Amino acid sequence: MSTWRIDNFCKKPTLKNAVLIEGLPGIGNVGKVATDFIVDELNAKKLYEITSDTFPHSVFVNKENLVELPRVEVFYKRLPKNDLLLVCGDVQPIDEISSYEFTEKILDLAKSFAVKEIITLGGIGLAEIPKKPKVYCTGNSKKAVDKYKGGKVHTNLYGTVGPIVGVSGLLLGLSSRRKMDAVSLLAETYGHPMYLGVKGAREILKVLNHKLDIGIEVDKLEKEIKHLEEEIMKKTEELGGLNAPVTGLKKQVNYIG
Repeated sequence: MSTWRIDNFCKKPTLKNAVLIEGLPGIGNVGKVATDFIVDELNAKKLYEITSDTFPHSVFVNKENLVELPRVEVFYKRLPKNDLLLVCGDVQPIDEISSYEFTEKILDLAKSFAVKEIITLGGIGLAEIPKKPKVYCTGNSKKAVDKYKGGKVHTNLYGTVGPIVGVSGLLLGLSSRRKMDAVSLLAETYGHPMYLGVKGAREILKVLNHKLDIGIEVDKLEKEIKHLEEEIMKKTEELGGLNAPVTGLKKQVNYIG
């Protein structure tokens, strides 16, 4: 049976018009890069830390040369328009059952803060590096998707994007049962396991900045590429990413994670 440990890091805040943004590791780590950047830029406050025996059976060596367990963290930030809950981390649950369990726990958390909208972030793996990554949007209702429709956001995904695997997909599906609006913003990226989809993350951040008035300086992301590459690639290698297969890529392939 799965075990989950949720540690509190501060008193539970009262949030208004809360939006939950999830960005965990996946293709190109697009969602993780985008969410981590928001956390850093807004100096978001850490609320929860989640660890579980469903996460990879390993530990990371941190900058202090000490070990730490794989974890998912939840941050919050109060903003003039929409307060944010930000779900980010080093890993996702590694099997189907634990993915469902984890997603339900995140939805319980969202409900406790009266979250009005859930946004999951991820990448669409391509066989080549896209020069100008496109951003696609899907969701659990037409109303939710229409909010992001237009401009540079594409909503015709059928035949382009396959199953959305992992927490990013399950949050969309399971939130419907709770009558919560949810969308996913997916950016094109290179499907190689060692490629970091910073350009795709940047395009997603532009959309979030425009729609939610987050107030971050997206151009700063370029300046942080080297640091991000070192941090994320190191953990990807430690989790066996170097040995992940790259075969089977088509012109456009299914979104994974």
